[in-house]
Amino acid sequence: MTKNSGKETFHLRIRCKPFHVLRINKMLSCAGADRLQTGMRGAYGKPLGVCARVGIGQILMSLRTKDGNVEKAIESFRRAKFKFPGRQKIVVSKKWGFTQFKRDEYVEYKSEGRLKHQGVHCEKRTTHGPLADRRPEDICQ
Repeated sequence: MTKNSGKETFHLRIRCKPFHVLRINKMLSCAGADRLQTGMRGAYGKPLGVCARVGIGQILMSLRTKDGNVEKAIESFRRAKFKFPGRQKIVVSKKWGFTQFKRDEYVEYKSEGRLKHQGVHCEKRTTHGPLADRRPEDICQ
């Protein structure tokens, strides 16, 4: 993606983190090793590395980009699929960026001034709740 469209044209979010620690119980395989080892007694092992435990259907990566770079993003994900074991699926979302709103809803709410931006996502300002807790710019008709 960086090579095709530039590093400032997209936002990639890795959705699964490697928290699971892999451990190894080193065993000797030379002659006379049975006198040096204790077998499976105390076989907790030393940390070897970390990995992510991923379930079926779990989202691995999300990417947001402008409409002109969607084909490049799909091609980048197609190439990245070969780096992961198992079968991966590429899905193009109908939502606006990383928000919870569909594209037409987002444009409508933004033109009405009903969105409260919070970094890469946003919330919809509602007409419910006590007025004393709100600022005048947060109140919508």
